[in-house]
Amino acid sequence: MSSSMEKITDNHKEERFNSLHGDEDEPVPNYRGIKAMPYIIGNETFEKLGTVGSATNLVVYLTTVFNMKSVTAATLINVFNGTCNLATLVGAFLCDAYFGRYKCLGFASVCSLLGMLILMLTAAIPNAHPPHCAATTCSPPTPWQFTFLLASFLCLVIGAGGIRPCNLSFGADQFDPRSESGKRGTSSFFNWYYCTYAAAVMVSVTGIVYVQSNISWSIGLAIPAFLMFISCALFFWGTRIYVIVKPQGSPLTSVAQVLVAALRKRSLELPEDSGALLFDYHPPKSINSRLPRTSQFRCLDKAVIITDSDKINPNGSPNKPWRLCSMQQVEEVKCIVRILPIWASTIIFNVPLLQQQTYAVFQALQSDRQLGHGTFRVPAATYIIFTMLALTIWIPVYDRIIVPYLEKVTGKEGGITMLQRMGIGLILGIFCMIVSGLVEEYRKHIAATKPGLGIAPKGGTISSMSAMWLVPQLVLTGLAEGFNYIAQVEFFYKQFPEGMRSVAQACFFAGNALASYLSGFLVSLVHHITKGSKRGDWLPDDLNEGKLDYFYFMLAGLGVLNLGYFLVCARWYTYKGDGEGLGEVEITGKEDTKNVHLAV
Repeated sequence: MSSSMEKITDNHKEERFNSLHGDEDEPVPNYRGIKAMPYIIGNETFEKLGTVGSATNLVVYLTTVFNMKSVTAATLINVFNGTCNLATLVGAFLCDAYFGRYKCLGFASVCSLLGMLILMLTAAIPNAHPPHCAATTCSPPTPWQFTFLLASFLCLVIGAGGIRPCNLSFGADQFDPRSESGKRGTSSFFNWYYCTYAAAVMVSVTGIVYVQSNISWSIGLAIPAFLMFISCALFFWGTRIYVIVKPQGSPLTSVAQVLVAALRKRSLELPEDSGALLFDYHPPKSINSRLPRTSQFRCLDKAVIITDSDKINPNGSPNKPWRLCSMQQVEEVKCIVRILPIWASTIIFNVPLLQQQTYAVFQALQSDRQLGHGTFRVPAATYIIFTMLALTIWIPVYDRIIVPYLEKVTGKEGGITMLQRMGIGLILGIFCMIVSGLVEEYRKHIAATKPGLGIAPKGGTISSMSAMWLVPQLVLTGLAEGFNYIAQVEFFYKQFPEGMRSVAQACFFAGNALASYLSGFLVSLVHHITKGSKRGDWLPDDLNEGKLDYFYFMLAGLGVLNLGYFLVCARWYTYKGDGEGLGEVEITGKEDTKNVHLAV
């Protein structure tokens, strides 16, 4: 596993080396990666335990402690998750352009700790949350109670916005990119990062969720806050031995320069003979591969037209980069524009899968969660572990068994292309919603025909259907993510210009963010439209009285439309540096494909 990571980190290490050693007079950093690793891995591990432990069971916390309706809680969670992901765009920009990774990580870690402390206080202080529901009435949170809750969410959003785009790169910064020990250390760091993430999810959705659901919300939320405190302490404790890379400026500036220059020269005509009228400059130390000129989006080519007012510096660069850009810059922007339609399809893909974090939990709350013949009941949010288990098991099986077989059958490196893997993920997402709808139909049928096992926290009979019936839809969620998410990361990593890899990572999170917002909007819209209909509300607090299965089938239909849109975009798409389409392009770099599977 360590050797398979070398290829994916080589480009990143080369980027860091160029940025650190662009000036020959600048002293070489004192890399102490192995010594810094315990602090960084410890920081990552406890941070994941804290954040995942706080967020996994939030939907149950909001409905049982804050007395929110299921629709309100699901919408709030979707908005919260979306804002956390969208904040990574701001975090990546501030990190690259102004503050650097160390300052962003330090500030964000403290913000996450503050958010968890406030969230813990909402449970520990009786006046910070509504009183428990009486037999027939439930008091909603007061304005100040809701504001106090939102303050914790705000701190957690700021923390996520700074940690997610910086943590991997900061760990890799601690190793010498040119030495063999540095290469091995970087590979080890990426492997440990993935392992700690999986372990944190496992612990959070089992141990921490159990304490929250069965012992005490105050203690259950205090545990993640304490773990986050340990994370902060470890991070700052290692400051004296870190390599702290200075901010180099945001690559988005180049994109803005192309758009502004093309807009300023929109009235000019492109010459038929490119000749000397088109500016073709490529910085000698640029980490971006040279891109050939393409015929798509010719309106952007106007940014490279040399006019009488444009002047060139002695080193070949433009005197006014906001008026004249190079052909290389334009082609890099074209790469981004071509990616956007594919990226848009990932937003719709994420919407059905997000329901497994909210409504699958509500389904579990109204199902039989008893293990065997004892009295122990599995916490509803713990069933999400099956998604992570499916993803964790599937990645090595696909990478080590299925990919070699597909390579023999298709004769292509990686077996199938990145876009084909994304398409398979879209299909699995559709099946996930169909299975979810069928399971919900069966759950309601059992609840109506067989004696229930009590009353759910928000009302309604608990079906005698075992909650293990939810496992197939959760496994399909993990498999869909295993195909589409990993292919997304690889696709963005390879198709974005090399200097925009941090933007590529933020692009992935931004897609998840918009999907969360869209999911919350659809939940609210469906609830608003159907609550006054003859058939009744699809999404009431008591699922036995609703039509959650209809909602799942609706999302399956939306997934079918999205699949058709994706197929059109995939056929139209042109890979970076190539003029051919999807059906004729092979994925090169066998090691790269395997490396991304293992790193995500």
